[in-house]
Amino acid sequence: MKSILLTIIVALVAASLAMAQVVTRSEAEPNVYKAVDHRLSTSNLSRLEDDIRKYAEDKDARIGVAVIVNHTDTVAYNGQRDFPMMSVFKFPLSLAVAQWVDSRGASLNDSIAVRPEFMRANTYSPMFDKYGKSSPTLPVSELVNWSLVYSDNNACDILLDLIGGTAAADSLLTSLSVGKDITIGATEAEMDADHYLIYLNRSTPVAMAVLFDHFDRELRHRSANFGMIATMLEQCNTGTDRLPAALDSNATIGHKTGTGFTTAEGRLTALNDCGYIRLPDGTIYSIAIFVADSGYDMNSTAKMIADISRIVLSAVQSGAAE
Repeated sequence: MKSILLTIIVALVAASLAMAQVVTRSEAEPNVYKAVDHRLSTSNLSRLEDDIRKYAEDKDARIGVAVIVNHTDTVAYNGQRDFPMMSVFKFPLSLAVAQWVDSRGASLNDSIAVRPEFMRANTYSPMFDKYGKSSPTLPVSELVNWSLVYSDNNACDILLDLIGGTAAADSLLTSLSVGKDITIGATEAEMDADHYLIYLNRSTPVAMAVLFDHFDRELRHRSANFGMIATMLEQCNTGTDRLPAALDSNATIGHKTGTGFTTAEGRLTALNDCGYIRLPDGTIYSIAIFVADSGYDMNSTAKMIADISRIVLSAVQSGAAE
């Protein structure tokens, strides 16, 4: 009886602490948050939200931001609005691939034959620069690495074909408890053929921040296949002028970028960077920044992402020091 009473008391205390948080939480992932020892105060959360809003609201662009600090505290600006993911979708795709491989008791190190029709020259593909129109037999892990680290479009479409296409990718993500606010609806080849199909691959900032938080806290430990994805995210070599620009060399970042195209009117359809960050003091936060319909050039838009990254870092560091 004492054991039962103690269990009930602990549960009530935990529930009370959770209710005391002034946060925004994604309906898609209601159970991914856990209490942590170092939390930002309500005033720090409000200040961070205000700082992001003041920075973003007068920009000639549609900006969405979501931040989850220490798996618990969430701040968002336009956090529930849809944004085109661009190549950020290669991150949830990689999770779908790992789930597909795990379900077959296989390994990302297993090899597949690449069909020549997937080796397209008229797209962004460092892999094509290496292999040309040959039909190489490659480990699935190499294809995921090309997709995540180098944002290779051909590798991405080979992986989509491997698991059964976009509908299968969405189904696999559902099995990982990834909510409906992240949708994969088009391949890279389809988006190359019709640029406006980018809007079929969409996410809200909150949903993407939740996914990176869920991955860093849980999914990366699920199997060796998921663990390989964490290594690749932390080797990402694109977007160094975005989220990473705010960080020093002692921080760890695992992230995925996305880059859109410039319209005939001179507007940049999308520029994104999303990931998780670990600071030397042990603070962890996931962050998603989406910028759509930007009236600025690529460099200026990337600087906005870097500026928001600095705002978040400053708030997180000052909050942890209190």
